[in-house]
Amino acid sequence: MQASRSQNRSRMSNTLQYQPVQKLGACFPPFQHFGEDLSYNNRSNVGNSCSIQISNDQYCTLESSPMSVNYTVYNSPSNVIFSPGRSPVSQKDSQSCPTEPCLSPDTNYGSSISESCITEDANDFRHKLKELETVMLGPDLDILAIYNNSLPSNIISTPDIDNWRQMMEAIPRGDLKKVLIACAKAVSNNDLLMAQWLISELRQLVSVSGEPIQRLGAYMLEGLVARLASSGSSIYKSLRCKEPASFELLSYMQILYEACPYFKFGYMSANGAIAEAMKDESKVHIIDFQIGQGSQWISLIQAFAARPGGPPQIRITGIDDSSSAYARGGGPNIVGRKLSKLAKTFKVPFEFHFANMSGCDAQLENLGIQPGEALAVNFAFMLHHMPDESVSTENHRDMLLRLVKSLNPKVVTLVEQESNTNTAAFFPRFLEALDYYTAMFESIDATLPRERKERINVEQHCLARDVVNIIACEGMERVERHELLGKWKSRFKMAGFSPYPLSSLVNATIKTLLKNYCTKYRLVERDGALYLGWLNRDLVASCAWK
Repeated sequence: MQASRSQNRSRMSNTLQYQPVQKLGACFPPFQHFGEDLSYNNRSNVGNSCSIQISNDQYCTLESSPMSVNYTVYNSPSNVIFSPGRSPVSQKDSQSCPTEPCLSPDTNYGSSISESCITEDANDFRHKLKELETVMLGPDLDILAIYNNSLPSNIISTPDIDNWRQMMEAIPRGDLKKVLIACAKAVSNNDLLMAQWLISELRQLVSVSGEPIQRLGAYMLEGLVARLASSGSSIYKSLRCKEPASFELLSYMQILYEACPYFKFGYMSANGAIAEAMKDESKVHIIDFQIGQGSQWISLIQAFAARPGGPPQIRITGIDDSSSAYARGGGPNIVGRKLSKLAKTFKVPFEFHFANMSGCDAQLENLGIQPGEALAVNFAFMLHHMPDESVSTENHRDMLLRLVKSLNPKVVTLVEQESNTNTAAFFPRFLEALDYYTAMFESIDATLPRERKERINVEQHCLARDVVNIIACEGMERVERHELLGKWKSRFKMAGFSPYPLSSLVNATIKTLLKNYCTKYRLVERDGALYLGWLNRDLVASCAWK
């Protein structure tokens, strides 16, 4: 058995080569459109060239691999199997179609690949496919032989065979969730033979057009394979190809924004806290540490316009790095122009300033602080991208909070995913991601029909990259580092902040919003914060500080 393990490890190490990637992307916050001129009005075209289509109108994940290895695609009714170094299986229904454009809503990290992964030429497509396919570990011959009781007895001793058979029989082969957990455990224990066998089992169970757990399982399987291959960063980078046309990205973001209330909840609760804190102020300065398209501020400008006594002077400083240009549909000034036009329509005095940097690099001189202005600072779905003391000795999370506190803001808003993936070791982090994203995929299933290509696009581009990053990456390469609100509270208190209770009007407004969605969503107020969840799982938390 020891000789067999050694041989298999040697085979794997020769196969699983990868190209290191310097920086990664992160992908979660969606962006609301800026009125009619930026909204996506032709959704019938979404996703027409956006997946590998196989028989029965099913789709596979867009998987990516080291550029130096060639792989073959096997098509099956439920998924696509990638196997290194073999010839394709001849199947009547097997065919290749162009892969989807690799879009990313991330606006803070990573860099785009210079070429588009879409092509009309068949030969060119096959070349691109070889570049992008993931090394999906083929079933180990020794393991399959043991399982099928066909391995010659002189190769592995009887006790070893019995031990393997007992372990395999203890895993329910048709229970996708249990097989995923068993595979993650094998990966955690560095049990490569068991992990290979379980991966071959998982391939038969996952499908991005199936039940929520099957769809999530497809991306979690991709993450497990990437972790074994040490290629998580390669996959993460390959999921962002040529910068997309702005309407394409907006379509994915807008569909997710409308399908689920999580982001509307976050923006509404933050805006409610800011409006309450600034109700008597004549000059308001808002610093948004991830401006994106600036769409959060549309409703707040409108609310200030209707304020008794007239609107205040509003100045917004938007912070974002230059890699976000494609998410804005152009350069940073597009945000200022759109918001200025809106403010002029509602007769609100308005200024916009852009600071081209990440939150890690923000300094006092970049923030445009002026005397006589009431300051609001907004952290919406961005602080979890900041490395903390577990990643960097500089602890950018706490440094940024201390910098903001030194500005003496009137209110600071925080909206974050309620998940614990920051400092957790791999296996408990896998279990947490499985629980969190199961609820997320189930909630999407309640709104978007499974046969819609738009749903596949939304899940792949807005969620799959996060899943792969959480499972497959470590250190600086893992940028999806969520914390529970209890931990965020500790950080804010250590920086000198005190809670700013949300108005009961905010709670009532969000309850009205939820009436338009499935009854399985729930809103809970607890310890001065609001939690939005699906059934018994909290998914997004919102609170305010001063």
